[in-house]
Amino acid sequence: MSNEIIEKFQKAELLLNNNAFSEIKGNNDYDYLINELIEYIEENENDQYIVTTQTIRNYQDNERQRIHEEIKENPKTREIRANQETPYEIVMDISNKSYTDGDINDLNKYFNDRYTKLKKIIQENPEFKKITDLKNTKANIENLTSIGIVNSINNTKNGHRIIEIEDPTGTGTVLVLKDLEDLYESSMTLVKDEVIGVSGSSNGTLIRADDIVHPGIQRRIVDKKMDFSIVFISDVHIGSKMFDEKAFNRFIKWINGNYGDEKQQDLANDVKYLVIGGDLVDGIGVYPNQEKELKIKDIYEQYEEAARLLGDVTDIPIILSPGNHDATRLAEPQPAITEKYAKDLCNQKNIEMVSNPSIVNLDNIKVQVYHGRSFDDIVMAMNGYTHADTDKIMKLLLEKRHLAPIYGERTPLASEFEDYMVIEDIPDILHTGHVHINSHTKYKGVHMINSGTFQKQTEFQKIYNIVPTCGQIPVITHGALQILDFNE
Repeated sequence: MSNEIIEKFQKAELLLNNNAFSEIKGNNDYDYLINELIEYIEENENDQYIVTTQTIRNYQDNERQRIHEEIKENPKTREIRANQETPYEIVMDISNKSYTDGDINDLNKYFNDRYTKLKKIIQENPEFKKITDLKNTKANIENLTSIGIVNSINNTKNGHRIIEIEDPTGTGTVLVLKDLEDLYESSMTLVKDEVIGVSGSSNGTLIRADDIVHPGIQRRIVDKKMDFSIVFISDVHIGSKMFDEKAFNRFIKWINGNYGDEKQQDLANDVKYLVIGGDLVDGIGVYPNQEKELKIKDIYEQYEEAARLLGDVTDIPIILSPGNHDATRLAEPQPAITEKYAKDLCNQKNIEMVSNPSIVNLDNIKVQVYHGRSFDDIVMAMNGYTHADTDKIMKLLLEKRHLAPIYGERTPLASEFEDYMVIEDIPDILHTGHVHINSHTKYKGVHMINSGTFQKQTEFQKIYNIVPTCGQIPVITHGALQILDFNE
């Protein structure tokens, strides 16, 4: 260990005196302290070549001063916001609505609710107004339409696809012939537990599919009027050693009208809402050996730091939804973060704590907020999909009208009496996170956003060659996307 410490400073062309060496060696996380000291010296004492205990004191004083720095609001920005209205409505929030005991009856109610909701949407298609219950498909039927939940998907030895579906009356076995190329290709996007409609014919044993439909969404012809801007962030990961605090402080300065060129400051003055889509903090015990990667190792202190950083944004509503790193239950839907862990945040008057998922109406713009944990399951289930394909994944979820269709895999889902993950109403904006990679596309009139991260590349991401888009912030301004980059 001694040689390792000395070598790190030698690589930075720095010498280390005995007292400083002893203090660093006695630190529980000396490796992190060394990196912080080297960075501090490069930025503040670049003419120094010997590290002493006074250098360590100077670094600590600088950290204390940084923590107590207040980012003030530009007077022009304050005046504009003092005279603007920021109406919003929480349309869906499942906090305090969890009634499940986790028994088999709850699970039945959960899937029955999923089936009922999505069946209703599919039956908006005139072809599926009248359907055949699956128990009645065990006969020769020339033309039939049925709706069911996908139980299993398999391939025959001849390369055809066999899909077993289920409704409240029974099951049916659907055959997709490989010769029907378009239908066969379309069937490759099916996943377990989603609800689909099938049209075709039955020989009493198999339903031969002519078409398979998802609940889907209708294309919007006219966009809603929007004469303001909304900022979207997620995966801030405060408390992690890789949290990019400098980029985040630049972001906070910008949103307060004190950073960027004139055009960027004008954009800041146009912002009426900030939406945070989960993983505000890094949490504790989320994955094995996480404590080695934490700068703040206490969950309460992580949220205190989050309150300090967000406390400088005081006059626009902040909609804050949790993610899988936050201090709430892991199973989705996740209730809002509470005072138990984040008292200062909950007491900040302009912060609205909501569940994951949630729906908020921001001055007539409907925003669906979902952290995006189910992306992991979609990537595992779909050939050729990666975590960088967030636009394709969000499109898939919109067509399936469900935020987490696959049950029982990596995404824990609570078997509530009602399936809150169904997308019953089409949002104007779908905001997700989780994968740390920015994306935006517009699909049938819906803005689909993944808001990246403020966490630099982690060791885990390096192994899998995942390159996060750190400090790049999407803003929907007057109906169009703009990306702001807060990296140096």
